[in-house]
Amino acid sequence: MKVEAFKKRREARRTPASWAARIVARSEDGRPADREMRTTLRNIDGLRPADARWISRAVFAYYRWKEWLDPARILEKRLDQAMGYADTYSRHPQAFPDEDLLAGAIPEWVKEVVDVPIGWVRALQREPRLWLRARPGTAKRLALTLGGPEDAVEGVLPDSVEYRGTRDLFRTGAFHRGELEIQDVSSQVVGLCCAPTPGERWWDMCAGEGGKTLHLADLLQGKGEVLGTDRASWRLERLHERVTRAKTNLVKAVVWDEKHPVPGPDPFDGVLVDAPCSGLGTWGRNPHARWTATSKDVAELAACQLRLLEKATQAVKPGGRLVYSVCTVTRAETSEVATAFGTAHPEFEPVPFADPFLPENPPVAQRLFWPHETGGNGMFVAMWRRKQV
Repeated sequence: MKVEAFKKRREARRTPASWAARIVARSEDGRPADREMRTTLRNIDGLRPADARWISRAVFAYYRWKEWLDPARILEKRLDQAMGYADTYSRHPQAFPDEDLLAGAIPEWVKEVVDVPIGWVRALQREPRLWLRARPGTAKRLALTLGGPEDAVEGVLPDSVEYRGTRDLFRTGAFHRGELEIQDVSSQVVGLCCAPTPGERWWDMCAGEGGKTLHLADLLQGKGEVLGTDRASWRLERLHERVTRAKTNLVKAVVWDEKHPVPGPDPFDGVLVDAPCSGLGTWGRNPHARWTATSKDVAELAACQLRLLEKATQAVKPGGRLVYSVCTVTRAETSEVATAFGTAHPEFEPVPFADPFLPENPPVAQRLFWPHETGGNGMFVAMWRRKQV
């Protein structure tokens, strides 16, 4: 008991800087920084929201500006240094030359697998924007509910809202009433590209915690069905919670992986393969991942993506659509996967689709959405239709 009391007193004396340093130290030992931060913040008794925001900003600033930091300084001093770089960049991004950012913001191997636009690199160094998805047709009302133009504004995409305030959204009435989902615009764009028609049946093969699954259900306007599958039951538990909060009866969620037969007995009008990927498109939001991903990961995941697409072909009805999406920007996982699939499956024809961000652009059958152009994560989407027999 005395030991526990001592630990509690010691923890109570920690400053936000020391908590941030602790998270970074543990992340340097191989733990994902975002997961370590969620666990740590959840377990700090009496943590003020302002301190939680500072800790989060400091940890992610550390990994954005890691290559600029003085290794001779103690960790807390390096965190202060990183916050200084972050504040300077937010006010004067031109103070950082392109060549310096290209050299320090991303690992060298990335330049071998991505045609790197400097706009993307500059976007990686900015703090990410927080996007919400309102229930269909309620974006304006949701923005007003969350504080109006100073805190929340409607985005370009239908039902998207950018949140700029400081309230804990998970504690708002709007969240508990199922009026919003925290979902990046790049994730929202996938559902809009799928464009399901009311009455259709869709399979979200790699549903995860269900952001895209729920979006597909909303787009069906109360008529149809969405099957969300994932191999991790804990993710589907989270999906079940979200389905309950959203009060939709169109979603069914089951555990599934590629070793099992496709869900039957009837084929689907649409199958979404939102495949596991290297995640380079999320590096602005999760900067720690820049320093843990490798080129080997890219090659292994590209092979996995093709296997999942191959499996998905068995579940698409004649005239049905197959949609492939990944939150990465490597050639191997985007255009090269699409080309390889199209070559192997002449029974599927490419389907041009509109750009939800810029509808005036000509429709194309595959599109890469860059963070510096959309304000969200990076995302690749390709679409095919099974030819009628």
